[in-house]
Amino acid sequence: MDEEYYLTEEQRIRLEIEKEEKKKLKKEAGRRWRWLRGAAIAGLILLVVIFLLIRQWEKSQDVHRKPVIYLYPEETAEVFVRLELDGELTTTYPKYQNGWHVTAEPDGTLTDADGMTYNYLYWEGKSAVEYDMSAGFCVKGCDTAEFLEKALSELGLTRREANEFIVYWLPLMENNNYNVISFQTEAYAESAKLIVSPMPDAVIRVYMAWYGSDKPVKLQNQDLSSMERKGFTVVEWGGSEIHPR
Repeated sequence: MDEEYYLTEEQRIRLEIEKEEKKKLKKEAGRRWRWLRGAAIAGLILLVVIFLLIRQWEKSQDVHRKPVIYLYPEETAEVFVRLELDGELTTTYPKYQNGWHVTAEPDGTLTDADGMTYNYLYWEGKSAVEYDMSAGFCVKGCDTAEFLEKALSELGLTRREANEFIVYWLPLMENNNYNVISFQTEAYAESAKLIVSPMPDAVIRVYMAWYGSDKPVKLQNQDLSSMERKGFTVVEWGGSEIHPR
């Protein structure tokens, strides 16, 4: 027979109350579990959104890779160089301290106050500058070295300068199916203003924006030209692997 048959009326009431309390506790525990699960899912979604936003922001901050500055005075000269970057400097060599103060020789050798010599002034930085990639060149990865040799000559780099440019960039480009390349000196010069004293007679700045592509991309052809080297000449080259938006 059912055990409750032998309980007193008071005991049965107490038993019913205990059952109801257990049901309430179970229901409350279920609600709390669903709330915690929902909060965990919402937190995870929030973390994913934050991560994606950070990634998007990082992509918008294109990195100026290895811009290097050569100084070629007509005779030994004390030269001051300052960079006004619309962004953040991340690396410099020699150390940038509100500018660079060096002694420059006609062959391009630079000497700092401590007697250390350099071939050029080096910097890298981040900037959100926008590049117009509608005009340029789409080059097969295997043809990139030959293309750069010709293009850099047309843009005014010497064989030595072009060699240093190609040695830096070619390993990042030659294994792509295609490279979409646009020389963006005007946009670059606006975002990274160069102030040199004494004032140079000629300034040649070569800046390559590019990205790899699995398929060929149609572009308007870009005209390449260079300023004539004369007197005190400053030369700079650099580039950025961009993220098309």
